[in-house]
Amino acid sequence: MSGVHVDEPVSLRDRVYLDLGKKLMAGEMDHRTRLVESQLCETLNVSRTPLREALVRLHADGMLERRADGYYPVALDIPGVRDLYELRITIELRGITRILETDELRYDKDRLAALRSEWLELRAAPPAADGDMVLRDESFHIELCAASGNRAMVATLDNINRRIRLIRMYDFVSEERVAATIAEHLDIVDLLLDDELAAGRAALHEHVGASFEVVERRALRALSARSLGQSVTSLEALWR
Repeated sequence: MSGVHVDEPVSLRDRVYLDLGKKLMAGEMDHRTRLVESQLCETLNVSRTPLREALVRLHADGMLERRADGYYPVALDIPGVRDLYELRITIELRGITRILETDELRYDKDRLAALRSEWLELRAAPPAADGDMVLRDESFHIELCAASGNRAMVATLDNINRRIRLIRMYDFVSEERVAATIAEHLDIVDLLLDDELAAGRAALHEHVGASFEVVERRALRALSARSLGQSVTSLEALWR
């Protein structure tokens, strides 16, 4: 799924997907309990069609397990997420490295300039700290990779993003993290536009690494709460 731009509203299907994903991330649904469609429709105030689409997507993302009698939440797999983040970093850095190593290759400066304009708008009017920010962040990294010119890497990065999308909600539960992400994105784009590729690569590496540190810390905190039989009442509670 492609990212969302500043002038695009989040669709109902994405909204149901994100809202249900938040509940899974917050541990509101025990992994031993079957998800009941009628109850979820009432809780989320939606019809069965967008709910079923969300369930299919969450199953594809590895967040739900399909059994004979329905869907069940899947426990968080921190080591698996760590492996995917490592692969994500490798692909994103390679986008810059391939241009550094090959004289014939250049960044698509028009694409980078458009990306910069989009995130300048976000800096002027920061979005809320919620699941929508995950989609915006994905869009940035996909577009950054696309500007380097390797479509196969873009497709692989898009697949990785889908698999870590929901757990990355832990990265955007505070206004501070949203503001930091916007600033870091603009710094990276500015460096690439100025042909400071080595510095841009270093900034990108630090940016994605810091994101994983935040995600891992909050995910482990959530897992600890669940092991004690507690439910995180909201993702925002992980910030405290």
